[in-house]
Amino acid sequence: MMENDTIVAIATANGIGSIAIIRLSGDDALLIAKKLSKKENFKNRYAILTNIYDSGGTLIDESIVIYFQGPHSFTAEDVVEIQCHGGYIVAQSVLKACLEAGARLANAGEFSKRAFFNGRIDLSEAEAIAQLIEAKSEDAAKILASQMKGSLKEFIEEVRDEIIHILAYSEVTIDYAEEDLPEDLVEQIRAKLDGLYKLLKKTLIASESRAGLMQGFRVAIVGKPNVGKSSLLNALLNYNRAIVSDIAGTTRDTIEEQVKIGTHLIRIVDTAGIREAEDAIEKIGIERSLEAIKQSDIVIALFDGSREADEEDREILALLKAHAEDKAKIIIKNKVDLPQKFTMEGLPFDMELNSKEDVSGLITALQEIMDANNLSDEIMLISERQITAVKETMQNIEESYEPLEMQELEIFSFHLNEAVKAMASITRPFENDEMLDKMFGSFCLGK
Repeated sequence: MMENDTIVAIATANGIGSIAIIRLSGDDALLIAKKLSKKENFKNRYAILTNIYDSGGTLIDESIVIYFQGPHSFTAEDVVEIQCHGGYIVAQSVLKACLEAGARLANAGEFSKRAFFNGRIDLSEAEAIAQLIEAKSEDAAKILASQMKGSLKEFIEEVRDEIIHILAYSEVTIDYAEEDLPEDLVEQIRAKLDGLYKLLKKTLIASESRAGLMQGFRVAIVGKPNVGKSSLLNALLNYNRAIVSDIAGTTRDTIEEQVKIGTHLIRIVDTAGIREAEDAIEKIGIERSLEAIKQSDIVIALFDGSREADEEDREILALLKAHAEDKAKIIIKNKVDLPQKFTMEGLPFDMELNSKEDVSGLITALQEIMDANNLSDEIMLISERQITAVKETMQNIEESYEPLEMQELEIFSFHLNEAVKAMASITRPFENDEMLDKMFGSFCLGK
């Protein structure tokens, strides 16, 4: 159950800006706005320019105050937003005045949590709101905006209703257990379950394979020492982030930077050269490089065209086969401006370039790989919690097949009931305060 006290938080990012927004929600939100402004007449959904005073009557700022009368607000409670001048001091002073007037500082995600408990949003919409704030691509933002308006909820409800429809056949027939189900009815139920299972599997595969769309694609640059990895990173970033030298092992740890390519914000990881380590620190860097390959969505493998292939190059190729077989890869022959000596059987290059000059071809290739992950209108699961729930649903559908064939309808119904619960947990789970506290606690303060 939600408390009835009035909460307050700064809803904009910390720092200097043109405006800051302080948000109040609860029964006393309007009363506190009246205390701070010394005004009585606030009209629902109208912006009012007014002075804001502290508890001692000292002027803090001239601000815009908007009153949203419940239940027609984000939290379905009375909500007031105070838009003051941005900066460290003014917003904190307004916040302090709200607290002195009777409000309580909101916990992280508490506004969204109240919206959930008051029936304003479900969990899928709440998660979409949280992830929209941190969207790493325009495509992700479009998907999340659609889910914020209930597209995933509609999909979940359709699947859930279909399972309940199948369950109804079983529940009614249990009363006539001495009679066998008609064979064609068993086939019809099996066909419906098959269709649901395939739909959920398609959604699950699409969601897991395109996680980079939501979280931001991770791109690992790998290769032996001195093949030009750091030069390539600097070229992609368009500034000298990594130290470049002819000394093997200059990059002794992984370097991570973000850059926008096309409509995507990606994280590029420049790894330490992979070779037999000469000291403990370098060995740790190489181990992190291997971990970067495993965690990446795209691997850029760099080979030096000006040097003959050696055992270290063959080791890179082996690592790609062992750890990046199912990942998008771009295999590059670098330093093509120098006399060419590199040859290796079984290593087809996707492109040749000079990483110190033009890398536009690589940027285009990266954009094409990421754009191929655009989901268009497909439904996508956006959190590990949602993915786990769908996996549980699929498992229960699988486990229902045998009792259906054996006409053990009580067991069959049990598995379908568990499937319904798992699907329902994506939008509005059964009481689990600990899970809800953990989920909403990961939200931004003021959201």
